[in-house]
Amino acid sequence: MSHSKGYSKIPLGYHTITRHDGIFQEKVHDAYKARGKLHEPTLCPECNAVFHQGRWQWLPAPANAHQQICPACHRIHDHYPAGFLTLEGPFFLARRDEIMHLVHNEEKHERAEHPLKRIMEIEEEPDSTLITTTDIHLVRGMGEAIHHSFQGELEFHYNPEENLLRVHWSR
Repeated sequence: MSHSKGYSKIPLGYHTITRHDGIFQEKVHDAYKARGKLHEPTLCPECNAVFHQGRWQWLPAPANAHQQICPACHRIHDHYPAGFLTLEGPFFLARRDEIMHLVHNEEKHERAEHPLKRIMEIEEEPDSTLITTTDIHLVRGMGEAIHHSFQGELEFHYNPEENLLRVHWSR
């Protein structure tokens, strides 16, 4: 199995997990989560998500809302993804458009309910595609959706120290 982005099968600091490990328990402080309770309502000036009832939501912008950049926009601004999805293999190359359509649909579905789950960047290479996301659960869901639809090899490598997830799918 080739890896176009220069990391070994199990990147340093990561360990392999199974699809059935359940939700990841974050063992370290995530610098992109609010350090204290945000004032309600709070509006993200970048994406217009609203922090209300303890979570970020897509709501109409309230008058006189506090303003603070949301964690997803913060990650995007810093170019610091939480999730990496590498797609490769002859089957992927032959069906790239269809598989990428599935990836975008998964993100659209998740983002509609959870504003912090977003694709950050898509890097197309001749033999692979790397998708970065603002959330580890989004990248896991994308990998599982592709595997469910197309089978193939699906691997998860989680780095608990940095709260990063690398997902690799090939076929």
